[in-house]
Amino acid sequence: MILFKRSNDLSNYLDIQRKHGRKINFVPTMGALHPGHLSLIRGAQTNGGFCICSIFVNPTQFNDPADYKKYPVTIENDILLLETAGCDVLFLPSMAEIYPNGTDPARHYDLGYLETVLEGKYRPGHFQGVCMVVDRLLELMTPDSLHIGQKDYQQCMVIKKLVSLIGLEDVIKVVISPTLREPDGLAMSSRNMRLSQDDRKKAVMIFESLHFLRKQIKKGSLDGLKKQAVQKLIDNGFKVDYIEIADAANLQLVDHWDGKQKLVALAAAFLSGVRLIDNIMLS
Repeated sequence: MILFKRSNDLSNYLDIQRKHGRKINFVPTMGALHPGHLSLIRGAQTNGGFCICSIFVNPTQFNDPADYKKYPVTIENDILLLETAGCDVLFLPSMAEIYPNGTDPARHYDLGYLETVLEGKYRPGHFQGVCMVVDRLLELMTPDSLHIGQKDYQQCMVIKKLVSLIGLEDVIKVVISPTLREPDGLAMSSRNMRLSQDDRKKAVMIFESLHFLRKQIKKGSLDGLKKQAVQKLIDNGFKVDYIEIADAANLQLVDHWDGKQKLVALAAAFLSGVRLIDNIMLS
C-alpha cells in the first residue's frame, strides 16, 4: 500500500493511473476502522481498478467541539488493517491539505429538505461540514466510484445530492453498501469504541427498538408505535434525539402508512454521552 500525505502528490499519482486505464474506487473514512469499513474496501476492489482510502477526522462536521476531541484515533492499527485488506492507496492528509484556505465555508450547499430533519435538525451545520470535506476530496481525486455505508442513511442521501450539486452525477457512481452488524445486532461504528462494557451491552437496544417497529408496523397511524420504541430506549437509560419512520426514497416523515410505501426507521440516541445512530428498512 502506498501512503500519500500531500494532495499534489496524490493527484499526480492518480493521473498516471488513469493514463493506464485504471478505475479509481474511493472509500472516505475518519479512521478508527472496523469490519464495516473493510467491507467497503472489498466492495471497491470488486469494481475493478484499484482502491484508495482516506483517513481524515473532519472538524467541520462536528457541531460539538468536545465530540471532535473525543473521536477515536487509531492510525497505526488502521494502516495495518488496510494493508491486510489489500488497499492500494491511503491518503492521510493534514488539515492544511484539506482546508488550505481555512475551515470557513466557501459556499453553502443547497441540500433542501434533507438538512431540516433528523440529523440535520439535531446537528445543525453537520451536513454542510460533510459536504465541505467530501467536495474537497472529490476535487482532488475525481474517482470513478465512491463507496459509503448505509448506517449513515441520511448522509448517504446528502452525498448523492452533493455529487449532483457539483455536476459529477454522470462521472462518479455512488455505491451504498449494507450496514454491518455485530453478532447481537449492534451496528458497527467507530463510536462503539467509546462505550464501557456495560453500555456496550445496552447499546444493542437501539437495534432492538428498530426491529420492534419492523415487527409491529401495520397500516394506519404510526405515532403510538414510535412512542413505544422511544420509551424502550428511555427505560434503558438512553437520551433519545429521535426514533422516526420515513419514506425510504426521500426521508419525508411518515405518520400514517398505507401499507405500500417503502419505509425506513431511523434512530439517534445518547448512551453515557456517546451518540449512536442506526436504521433499518421496514418494508
